[in-house]
Amino acid sequence: MADLTLDEITVLPNGMSCSLPADSPLAKLLKSQRTWVGPSARQRLGILRRAKSIAIVGASPNAARSSYFVGTYLMSSSDYRVYFVNPNADTILGQKAYPDLASLPEIPDIVDVFRKSSDIPSVIDDVLAVGATTVWLQLGIWNEDAARVGQSKGLTVVMDRCIKIEHARFNGGLHLLGFDTGVISSRKAAR
Repeated sequence: MADLTLDEITVLPNGMSCSLPADSPLAKLLKSQRTWVGPSARQRLGILRRAKSIAIVGASPNAARSSYFVGTYLMSSSDYRVYFVNPNADTILGQKAYPDLASLPEIPDIVDVFRKSSDIPSVIDDVLAVGATTVWLQLGIWNEDAARVGQSKGLTVVMDRCIKIEHARFNGGLHLLGFDTGVISSRKAAR
């Protein structure tokens, strides 16, 4: 640590600091000034409680991809009807994959997005076109301009949060820090 220069110490939003190369993508992200504020934890819980269906845009049939893991979790650990949207796949996790949101058999309550930030404006347009009410951008996906457009048109927008982590946290499966609690309880789950 004595070899680090002052430029390589990054102060996190919570006031703690860590050593990162000043030009690393993570350091740049942490230094960026995010001004948009999405739904609070209580509001996110409400979104998840009210939802009955989730469409995963950018879902992958590759078991090594995070969208596959999230789909597996949602299908096995929730009561949601889960739809996979990928124009290049026929099936994902044994279910039909749809080429776009307009092809789904119902309007999803939540559209969970695994696409790069620059694709978000077109995804927001698609979400608005089908009449969905909530768009949920996964960890690392952030596009304030698109979020503001969506929000101005009545969408609820959640950015840079994993729906699997949030669901598990609200239902007792995760500690606030993201660890599996291993808690077995007779207490009724939040959902």
